[in-house]
Amino acid sequence: MKKISIIIVSYNVKEYIKQCIRSIYKSNLNKNLYEIIVIDNDSHDGSINLIAEKFNEVIIHKNEKNEGFSKAVNIGANLSKGKYICILNPDIIVK
Repeated sequence: MKKISIIIVSYNVKEYIKQCIRSIYKSNLNKNLYEIIVIDNDSHDGSINLIAEKFNEVIIHKNEKNEGFSKAVNIGANLSKGKYICILNPDIIVK
C-alpha cells in the first residue's frame, strides 16, 4: 500500500504538468511511498500522450468532458490507494 496518493487535475497544461511530475520524481520523496494520479478534464493539447510516453508509472484517467476541479479530485480520490491524499495543481514544482 502506498502512503501518499498525489492527485493532479489537468486541463490543457502540458508543459506545467510535465514540470510538476518531473519535480516530484527529482525530489527526495521515496518512490515506494507514493503514487501519482492525473485526472485529465478533456485536454486537447497532447497532455495525456506526453504523460503516457514520459511517465508510464503515472495513473491516468481521462474524462470525456471537463468535469470541473472538485469532481476530478473526487475521481482521483476514488482511484487512490494511499493512506493520505495530496492534491497538487499542475503548476507546482516540488523541491
